[in-house]
Amino acid sequence: MTNLLDQLSTWLVDHNLSNLLFIGLLFLTFAEAGLFVGFVLPGETALLLGGALTATGVLPFWPFLLAAVVAAAAGDSLGYGVGHRYGARVTGSRLGRRVGAKQWAAAGDFLKRNGGKSVFLARGQALLRALVPFLAGQTRMPYGVFFRWNLAGAVVWAGGVVVLGHIFARSVSVLERAFGWFGIALLVTLVVVLVVRHRRKQHRARDDGAPSPPAAEGAGL
Repeated sequence: MTNLLDQLSTWLVDHNLSNLLFIGLLFLTFAEAGLFVGFVLPGETALLLGGALTATGVLPFWPFLLAAVVAAAAGDSLGYGVGHRYGARVTGSRLGRRVGAKQWAAAGDFLKRNGGKSVFLARGQALLRALVPFLAGQTRMPYGVFFRWNLAGAVVWAGGVVVLGHIFARSVSVLERAFGWFGIALLVTLVVVLVVRHRRKQHRARDDGAPSPPAAEGAGL
């Protein structure tokens, strides 16, 4: 896997694509909630890749980490603004119908039960990350409340995923030097098992019409 990362890193540098990749990954993070791109490509995919490439030196770690937090917070703020201004028009549009009444209802119930905290808790599930900021704007959550929870969620989620990608890439490199491909295979297997279990949990929750993150009862601050 380190060979793949090294090859990708070398190719990006040779073709002077590092800056374009930097912007592209941040755009995907921004667009997840702001433009509903999260229905197609969850933002953590872009952030994990970016974090891994900071370990190879293609992307600068701290600038990418800080920019990822800003992009995540700004994207959700755009989603809030769209919901505030065009809420009913979007939910009644073709895109809204594709999301499905069950998903809108589940996200709305999640928001109602958790208030402002839902903006933070929604970071743990791709569907909620895309819907909750929009619904927060549509239901007229005070922007000051939304902003505080949105910023906290962006710091924890975006920052955490970038760091996770960085650590994972560094760990793979260490394992390759210490144990060869056997150690890498064990690590990759563990990660795949965890991801599959997480996805199955999300699909079960989606089929039941309920979001997967644990709900914390209470209204927003």
